[in-house]
Amino acid sequence: MKTIDSIPISKISRASKLVSTGAKVGVNYLKYYGDKLVNSEVDAKERLNQSNAEDIYDSLKKLKGSALKVAQMLSMEKSILPQAYVEKFSLSQFSVPPLSPPLVIKTFKKYFGRHPEDMFDTFNATSVNAASIGQVHLAEKDGKKFAVKIQYPGVAESIASDLALVKPIAVKMFNIKGKDSDKYFQEVENKLTEETNYTLELQQSQAVVDACKHIPNLTFPNYYKEYSSERIITMDYMKGEHLSEFVAHNTDQELSNKLGQALWDFYMFQIHNLRKVHADPHPGNFLVSDKGELIALDFGCMKAIPDEFYVPYFELAKKECIDNPKLFKQKLYELEILRTDDSPEEVLFFSDMFYELLSLFTQPFHSEVFDFSNPDFFNQVAEMGQRYSKSTELRKMNGNRGSTHFIYINRTFFGLYNLMFDLKAENVKINNFINL
Repeated sequence: MKTIDSIPISKISRASKLVSTGAKVGVNYLKYYGDKLVNSEVDAKERLNQSNAEDIYDSLKKLKGSALKVAQMLSMEKSILPQAYVEKFSLSQFSVPPLSPPLVIKTFKKYFGRHPEDMFDTFNATSVNAASIGQVHLAEKDGKKFAVKIQYPGVAESIASDLALVKPIAVKMFNIKGKDSDKYFQEVENKLTEETNYTLELQQSQAVVDACKHIPNLTFPNYYKEYSSERIITMDYMKGEHLSEFVAHNTDQELSNKLGQALWDFYMFQIHNLRKVHADPHPGNFLVSDKGELIALDFGCMKAIPDEFYVPYFELAKKECIDNPKLFKQKLYELEILRTDDSPEEVLFFSDMFYELLSLFTQPFHSEVFDFSNPDFFNQVAEMGQRYSKSTELRKMNGNRGSTHFIYINRTFFGLYNLMFDLKAENVKINNFINL
């Protein structure tokens, strides 16, 4: 894969890159208008989406940082984005052009004040894995292999300006309106800022390992403070296959069920016991070992779940609450899904909408065992997402609603459900975590 010798760091250079991408998208639309005159509109639109997805992703992968992280987050929104975008943006999870070896050495020395070979017996300056915020290198010391994650230069300093550039796209895509919208972008900015703090990630990683290492069929790397800093984090090298690669060829249903149960237990234990959860459940953060164990990586994005959100959120997920109109509406207000300034039409629309959404989305929690391999459930989720994303009635209303905690909690559940479906896990015991 071609390497990168430099990353645009200044606000102007990063904005210029996105402006040039916008020009390419404009040309793609001109081609589309001509294309649909001589071909079917469906085919023309598909070619437009493919061209736009490719041009936008090619720009973001060169910018790296929070701009690319947003693409990674959007790749998990399979029910909202056209498939062309999902496929292209999914590459941001574990396959983007890495920094060139000379830039790696320069960056390492800047962050640690020493050459990597002054710390390790060997250090491979060619990356083995590059993602949105950093890339991983193999190192060895005293016969032990390490994975050294180095943050891209300028990432932490460009978060606010990157989000300001991305904000207009997000506002249009998710129908965010009104003066209160800034609180949602602030939540994302705060989380992205945390993800660039590798000292914090080291602490969070060690805490998760200590709390969850007892869960069967789940394993973690150890982390090394002496070889880590605010922009570099060193852990055990874990040998395994990315989850997305594993599911592409796996035919062992028993193994799928075992991995699916481990994944589900991991998330339920965090949410209900720790009240803090790994809010970045995409395939690039999980490996499958040759022993058939699930390896969990990368704890930069951890979401704390305060009681004032946790209690009404999971009360709302109960079937007896969903089927009780008075209690259901009360919880919608507690979670800020319904607002005190809503019109009667908005109250009715969003009450009906969330009744339909929650009646479907909470089905796994209404049974002791759930089959995540069932395509009917996921097809219904996708169909509903597509229907509401195209709803002209919804777009006329204020979509600026819901607690800010929804952003990362919903992202966690959407990502978890997608991983469970990818694994085709059957007979998953929903409350198994209680006995661990």
